[in-house]
Amino acid sequence: MNKAPLEIHRLSLSLRRRQLLTDIDLQLNSGEVTVLLGPNGAGKSTLFKCIAGEHDPSGRLRLFDRPRAEWSRQALARQLAVLPQQSSLLFPFLAHEVVSLGRIPHATCERENQPIIELAMQKARVWHLRDAPYPRLSGGEKQRVHFARVLAQLHGKHRQRMLLLDEPTSALDLGQQHLLLTEARRLASESCAVLVILHDLNLAARYGDRLVLMHQGRIACTGTPEQVLTPDNIAQHFGYRAQLLHSPSGHRVLV
Repeated sequence: MNKAPLEIHRLSLSLRRRQLLTDIDLQLNSGEVTVLLGPNGAGKSTLFKCIAGEHDPSGRLRLFDRPRAEWSRQALARQLAVLPQQSSLLFPFLAHEVVSLGRIPHATCERENQPIIELAMQKARVWHLRDAPYPRLSGGEKQRVHFARVLAQLHGKHRQRMLLLDEPTSALDLGQQHLLLTEARRLASESCAVLVILHDLNLAARYGDRLVLMHQGRIACTGTPEQVLTPDNIAQHFGYRAQLLHSPSGHRVLV
């Protein structure tokens, strides 16, 4: 039986004499969408960057049953894809060339890559932008192109996979937000482990299997949306007394 794609135990991080994360225990499971929540400064992006390899924390962090430090970048990139909040890509690539970057870790030929790139761009609804210069795209279009890139990177079902999404809906309109998160759920249904940072609690309630609420660099609570998104928790951690309603389709709605 495959172990959890991500196992974190007593992870802590201090930078410039400031304690950012303390005693984090977290496990991601294949087939689940896990949502990181919390107010600004709670440590969500810092934890995300530890998993992505941008920080070197203390404690244990294992990816696909191996310590992160034992993975080569290329080997890990075949199984782990990261979509950050912003991209610093400045080269005048065409949109389809940006998506093709996701295939580099696989060292596959162009003939094999082309249908994968087209499929990923179709799923992200950017195929019509394939020949557009990337720097001229809007913020939302760029975000969707990079989402297509990570879809192309994770294409295939022959190994455990993990997708990390840091506020992926920040530049998207309402329909595109649901499109992206629906696709993330589809990946989870194919046994991918998905970790996503969201600020919209209603999106978290609708698409998350498990929510992780962070506060001051620690995990305050974790569980199902029903367990985590209580009016008391929201009031305590976000400073707002929300009302909990249910939509006609049965989704929880916070107002």
